[in-house]
Amino acid sequence: MSILITGAGGFIGQTLAAALLLDTSISSLTLTDIVEPQIPTKHGNTTTRIHSVKADLTDKGTCETLFTSQLTTVYLLHGLMSGAAEANLDLGLRVNIDSTRFILDVLREVKPGIRVVFPSSLAVFGPSEGKLVTETTMSSPGSSYGAEKLICEILLNDFSRRGLIDGRILRLPTIIVRPGAPSGAASSFCSGIIREPLKGEKSILPVSRDLKLWVCSTRTIIKNLVYAKDIPASMFGVGSRVVNLPGATVTVDQMLQVLGDVGGQKALSMIEEKKDPAVEGIVTKWPAQFDTSLAKALGFHDDGSLARTVHEYLQDYGNPTA
Repeated sequence: MSILITGAGGFIGQTLAAALLLDTSISSLTLTDIVEPQIPTKHGNTTTRIHSVKADLTDKGTCETLFTSQLTTVYLLHGLMSGAAEANLDLGLRVNIDSTRFILDVLREVKPGIRVVFPSSLAVFGPSEGKLVTETTMSSPGSSYGAEKLICEILLNDFSRRGLIDGRILRLPTIIVRPGAPSGAASSFCSGIIREPLKGEKSILPVSRDLKLWVCSTRTIIKNLVYAKDIPASMFGVGSRVVNLPGATVTVDQMLQVLGDVGGQKALSMIEEKKDPAVEGIVTKWPAQFDTSLAKALGFHDDGSLARTVHEYLQDYGNPTA
């Protein structure tokens, strides 16, 4: 297998690359991003199988050079996140839509039927008013990011219908707990209110404690991204390639309770509640309850408890309170 990951310089791209390198049947793994991605080294000497390339995917000529007939699977992880896409419409359109269209146009010419895994987002939906969301629930995104993701979903579905690609569209829950610095995503606080306090640092909570969120651990997301490439196309049947991935419905208050259980009162004292209308205007429009029966029928992995998610984060990225 020969695999290419776009947006591979990001947290999920790097973690996915490390997971894929465990599979010895993958002969070539190419990582690309606007800045040359690092090569994961934690799994030993893999430099003969992995390549890192700096590339601007909003340039069609670059896409024509990068995406070749040797590829068997492509992961489209690149994108401008929700908060940043809302702040800069033109940039969001170029990064989130134009680049994806360029890539799909090249792939359908050089490798018809290639498997393309596209992580979408719950942001394609509008407010669900507490109703259970399925793959067929009408999409009415309340942000430019959600609209851009939805446009790409439609393109991938149509290209798959035509047999031009073999698309797998995965609507991801909010991923927690991400290590590193806060991102440009409106949901960045979901990781920040766990990550920073456990380091003894202040974290701003920009929303109400009773806000419900649909979340999933990093480990489960990576397992499901890896698994997605191996699902036979016949299992999707006729019609949509969209799948709502498993997650869990939690409130911000429940997240803070787990923070207190793990880090104690000291960690809780690091939370500063300060409403941000821009963030609230985006995240309060996201649904928090999903029907994931299709994902489970396809064999995707379920997520564990919120407490387990936090403990997994500490195991994977170190316990700053130790």
